[in-house]
Amino acid sequence: MRNTKMKCRLITLAVVVVAAALSIGSTTCARADHFDDIAGSPMSGGRPTAAAAKALTDELLFQRATQVYLWALPLINTLGMKYGSEQTFGAGYNVLPIWKDRLNAKTLITTPNSDVLYAMSYANLDETGPLVFDAPPRMQGILLDFWQRPIPGPKLSANEVFAGDVGFFGPDGGKGGKFLILPPGYNDDVPDGYYVFRSGTKNVFIFLRAFFEDPKNLAPAVELLEKARVYPLGQEQTAKPMQFPNASGVAVNMLPRSDATAFDQLKHLIDSEPDSIAGEDWLGMLAAIGIERGKPFQPDAAMRRLLDRAAETGYKMSRVIGFEGTVGGVDYRIFPDRHWLNPMASGYPFDMAWTRNPGGYRALDARIWFFTDYYSISPGMLSRAVGKGANYAVGFSDSTGAPLHGEKSYTLRLPPKVPAAIFWSLTLYDASNASGLDNGQPFPSFGSRDKPEQESDGSTILYLGPEAPAGKSGNWMRTVPGKDYFVILRLYGPLEPWIDASWKPGDLEPVK
Repeated sequence: MRNTKMKCRLITLAVVVVAAALSIGSTTCARADHFDDIAGSPMSGGRPTAAAAKALTDELLFQRATQVYLWALPLINTLGMKYGSEQTFGAGYNVLPIWKDRLNAKTLITTPNSDVLYAMSYANLDETGPLVFDAPPRMQGILLDFWQRPIPGPKLSANEVFAGDVGFFGPDGGKGGKFLILPPGYNDDVPDGYYVFRSGTKNVFIFLRAFFEDPKNLAPAVELLEKARVYPLGQEQTAKPMQFPNASGVAVNMLPRSDATAFDQLKHLIDSEPDSIAGEDWLGMLAAIGIERGKPFQPDAAMRRLLDRAAETGYKMSRVIGFEGTVGGVDYRIFPDRHWLNPMASGYPFDMAWTRNPGGYRALDARIWFFTDYYSISPGMLSRAVGKGANYAVGFSDSTGAPLHGEKSYTLRLPPKVPAAIFWSLTLYDASNASGLDNGQPFPSFGSRDKPEQESDGSTILYLGPEAPAGKSGNWMRTVPGKDYFVILRLYGPLEPWIDASWKPGDLEPVK
């Protein structure tokens, strides 16, 4: 029995992941406690045996890589978008894909919004030098570094600066203008006539949105986005001409990668960034798994298998954190008697770099939650100004607290006078990857611009399920049996009843 137990222990350690998940070993092995096995690694003469040392070394690499994945999730989120976009639509500061016919489930990306038009671009300031983004009037956009921190811009006051926002919440106030994006450590003279933004990374992410009034007439919104210009400073007349490929309906994977490819992408990023991309400890963690600037990253087959498993594990861990309603002691519920969540619901105890206040530490789980469920952030997104910006409510569960299942049916009641000055919408997202639910309908969203039927009291009832209830197909959103999902309710131009919580939606009610 003792030899059998020892043999099981070594097998469990050597494969790193839980033996039962890989169907390895006997039933005795399947029941072995992984953590007990690690702690009980066999010793000989005061040191681990050769087999235990090998197993512990593998375990150490696996654990470090898993933690690097979770720490770097904002970067991995951005890199997934960049590589997916550039491999499909082309690369360069002048390439700005636009979802000209709205974004449907063919675009795999974290919680996209089908009810506005998107345009997204990526640039390397090490290649271009200072970069100009020439924004037309009425543009709504965000300038972000690759950590998805809004890039600091002109000062509002001695203690406040514009951060990332372009348009109504930016220094141009929606009038448009020339935004100059500078790389880290740039100390040369800056010409007049620009809104100056200083990036924390050499790689930058330009995220633009345009609103449409009529879903049947998207041309004005497309024309607005096609007025955007991006070019190196001093090359307005000689820069490459802009390209605006239509990304709508194109199958493209812009999700965070959940295999060793994530570490390959991190390696390319680290090679193009200064040491300021991370602190000394995390640069050390990256180096410990083979990612170091200027040195080859060539994991052998065994190491690559461990990195694959670490990325897959980190991804799944992020999805555990990303479905929590309380993170780091902060309750994300918007209303105490509802299941709707928003990380800013109880006030916003983090800055834009996810530093906890008070405390002064990085709120890692809060950051993981956000970049599992979203991408991009800016002061404009967090604005509680009446009638401006947007507020979101996330629904992971029904009124009983149970997850939303595709084979079940639910109703959602929105009380009369939904407090959204511009529009409201509800979007369905695949629980496995947070992309739009591929439910066979044109878009995984439905809202006020779709003219839903109202009840006699002015309320709106939406029906979610695999089949439309009799006579209710106009307010029905299809779900997919076997696929769990979650929802986001968006209010654009939120009004006072939403901001003061005097208006609140019902929970998703299971139909019995």
